[in-house]
Amino acid sequence: MGNLLDDAGTPRDDGYSRAQKHVTPELPKRFYKASGVGVVEGGFVVTLDGKATRTPGKVPVIVPAAGIATLMAEEWGAQGERIDPRTMPVVRLVNSAMESGEAMIPAFRDEIIRYAGNDLLLYRADSPRELVADQEAIWDAALVKLARHFSISFQPTIGIVHQPQPAATLTHLREAIEGEGLLVLTALVSITGLTGSGLLAIGLWHRLFTADHVWQAAHVDEDYQARLWGEVEEATAKRAERRREFDAAIAVLDMLRAD
Repeated sequence: MGNLLDDAGTPRDDGYSRAQKHVTPELPKRFYKASGVGVVEGGFVVTLDGKATRTPGKVPVIVPAAGIATLMAEEWGAQGERIDPRTMPVVRLVNSAMESGEAMIPAFRDEIIRYAGNDLLLYRADSPRELVADQEAIWDAALVKLARHFSISFQPTIGIVHQPQPAATLTHLREAIEGEGLLVLTALVSITGLTGSGLLAIGLWHRLFTADHVWQAAHVDEDYQARLWGEVEEATAKRAERRREFDAAIAVLDMLRAD
């Protein structure tokens, strides 16, 4: 039965399926004239022609910070004749949080710590020399900051064979995000997935790193390859798209801090 389900979920590679990849789905038409921000019990909402927005799953969208609602309203307001969700990263991030709900908070914490225990910063190359030097210069500096701030230790390794991290380290890292709310953790999960590093996400939230430092650390290997072989247009475009998602998560965190 498991194999059948796996097969059912695997995209077909026939001519029809390949053709479908090149079909751009029709975007919905803009159905409102103006976007705005409203105050309700429990926080702030985005309004479209005076009506509060909901997620695609019909969940009311209420955020705790006026700044987040303003960012979302600006994304709604910037739409043209068609609504393109790809140009609305803050809206999509917040909608994801709303539809996940408070019940997902423990799972989000677990996901960040799972990454931290198998983190990008902990698995090193043994060659070439230039890449090793880049990893040591950027990643070691990050680990030192984390170790000093949280009074923890790490066990980096060379290669890809799993190296367990000290249990006390993971416990302290979990405590560092214990008690954080749904939007904070949703943003941190997004940053973790985009960078491949729970450590960078946690350090960012605790102001140990700037957003640009996190982005640089997340792309040490990629930047080395680009210097060696040159940039690939498709890869550059995908990286720019990921950066927009990253910046949206950073903006949400900044607004939550400012609130």
